Amino acid sequence: MIVLVWLILILMILYLLAIMPRIIPRPMHEFKGWYYAHRGFHDNKTDAPENSKKAFALAVKNGYGIELDIQLTKDEKVVVFHDATLKRACGIDAKVNSMTYEELKHLRLFDSNETIPLFSEVLKVIDGKVPLIMEIKMVDKKIRICELAAKELEGYQGIYCMESFHPFAVRWFRKHRPEVCRGQLSAKFGKETCEKEFYLFLVRFLLTNIMTRPDFIAYSHEGANNISRNLCRLFGATSVAWTIRTKEELKRNKNKFDLFIFEGFQAKRHEEKQ
Repeated sequence: MIVLVWLILILMILYLLAIMPRIIPRPMHEFKGWYYAHRGFHDNKTDAPENSKKAFALAVKNGYGIELDIQLTKDEKVVVFHDATLKRACGIDAKVNSMTYEELKHLRLFDSNETIPLFSEVLKVIDGKVPLIMEIKMVDKKIRICELAAKELEGYQGIYCMESFHPFAVRWFRKHRPEVCRGQLSAKFGKETCEKEFYLFLVRFLLTNIMTRPDFIAYSHEGANNISRNLCRLFGATSVAWTIRTKEELKRNKNKFDLFIFEGFQAKRHEEKQ
């Protein structure tokens, strides 16, 4: 019996050590007080679809922080785009990383006049006017995206942080850009998803924090009751909710998270929250 108690105690300690975020989380006060427009302040049925320069310009105009996605093209250009394939957004049955930027720039997003932008172009649109949450998509699990994104951000004067579902991306920033706020993205992944990508099971319970020590945890609001997420918040890590799609969801999660990524409705502007 005593052996069992000790074993349980040891396992609990190991679990807490594994999920612990950065011991002294980097202050994120500059990110607080903002609502973050998911992929820009977009509407895919208008001329300002997701992850378009116009959607980002509208987010800035409306006083919202911005969340966006980056990934690499075949010729290693950093573009702002969410899906691994072009099917949903551009009607093309091909992967983003199978095409060059020269090929991609002729496509249109959701039947609008907007094209897939380079990350460098988007940074010029935002111009440091609002905080930026950059999600790194490691579609092919190559760390090169981190190196190139960091290079693009050299000299950028705005407030930004990085996040990723893939712990190797978060770890890269821990090792090579420790001054940048880093976040672990996670969600309540289904059984089939975890069986296909075992690392997502580890990410679901934030067990990969042992190698990344993130400053914040960005968790799907549906998984707000995840014990690891809640413990990380108790440990001092900022808690970010994604993606809030109604005012009711926002109200329901107000006390569970610190920052909110939203879409599909008009949230309060930054200046209205002061």
